[in-house]
Amino acid sequence: MAYTITKLCLNCKDIACTQVCPVDCIYEYTGDDPTIPKEMLLIDPDECIDCNACVPECPWEAIFENDLVPEIFKEDVELNARIVGQPRVVPTRPDKPMPTPEEVAENKKKWGYT
Repeated sequence: MAYTITKLCLNCKDIACTQVCPVDCIYEYTGDDPTIPKEMLLIDPDECIDCNACVPECPWEAIFENDLVPEIFKEDVELNARIVGQPRVVPTRPDKPMPTPEEVAENKKKWGYT
């Protein structure tokens, strides 16, 4: 069972998850398909080994085991699967501060996930 990065990551990607992934299966899309967002990270489900290392590292609380993805983000399971075979890179983490608990709560509220 793979993991999914939800839209809670959209425009908020922190990239901490990429630093702990033992198989480098978390990507930033670099292609031209406008239906695949470049402003969030995606997990290749074919490469994910279900280790759960990324979940506690995500300060935005945007990563879920596929079976546990909240209903409001169910379409993100398929969105992550679309990264398979696409142009992509494993990004490196920029120097920027972690989000505050208030920023995380506001982001969840923005997406209707409380």
